[in-house]
Amino acid sequence: MNLKYAFGVVLSIPLLPILYFQGKNVRQSVPDLPEATGTKGLASANFEKTLRLITIGESTVAGIGVATHEEGFSGTLAKELSSKLAVNISWEVFAKSGFTAKQICEAIVPQIIEKDIDLIVIGTGGNDAFTLNLPYYWKKNCQKLIDELRQKYPKTPIVFLNMPPIKEFPAFTGIMKFVLGNLVEILGEELEKLIKNQENVFYYSEVITLETWSKILDLDANPSDFFSDGVHPSKLTYQSWAKYFAEYLVSNKLIIKQLSAF
Repeated sequence: MNLKYAFGVVLSIPLLPILYFQGKNVRQSVPDLPEATGTKGLASANFEKTLRLITIGESTVAGIGVATHEEGFSGTLAKELSSKLAVNISWEVFAKSGFTAKQICEAIVPQIIEKDIDLIVIGTGGNDAFTLNLPYYWKKNCQKLIDELRQKYPKTPIVFLNMPPIKEFPAFTGIMKFVLGNLVEILGEELEKLIKNQENVFYYSEVITLETWSKILDLDANPSDFFSDGVHPSKLTYQSWAKYFAEYLVSNKLIIKQLSAF
């Protein structure tokens, strides 16, 4: 068992009744925003080559907080990769708000029938933390998710996004940030261990902090500027996140093999 998790459980047990009622209040106060529209697109400058990208996941990948995927994470990521790699990027989103890694594996992956995918990006972890999923089951479900995708796409790079920055959520109380924020970081640590010896599977493990983003972007922004409803990202966050992630992919040469295949 993860010792950090075990210690956290001991500290958190007395807080669980409070956590339950605070979570209920937050759910009632946070607006019910729709998922983004336009689940596929093409980032193109009429380049010779085209790479195919799919993004899979929970509410952040589903684009809660922006009107269209074009202005959200997936569309911005495609534009950034197209610009950096001088290729067209055909992209499609497969995501559902509220889904855990297990639900993504069972309900979303079977729907993916596209062929010849060049890059798979997965965003998950937030709902597993919200449901207090055990790290053991989280790892088991992530491994199953990887295995299911590997059956469909044996050689395609699979890249997990960093964990949601729960400790930064303005809508959450201090107790919620402590319990859920620490748990999501533990899930990230377990994911990093899981993928360490797996071929062509990666995890962008950098912990997101709004202070760091504000400095890098040279923004005089309040925490609320980074969130659409106190929990889900705003347009600013989606686009900043996508730019950092694109830089990670390119600087680590995670899709060079796909480019050289043309």
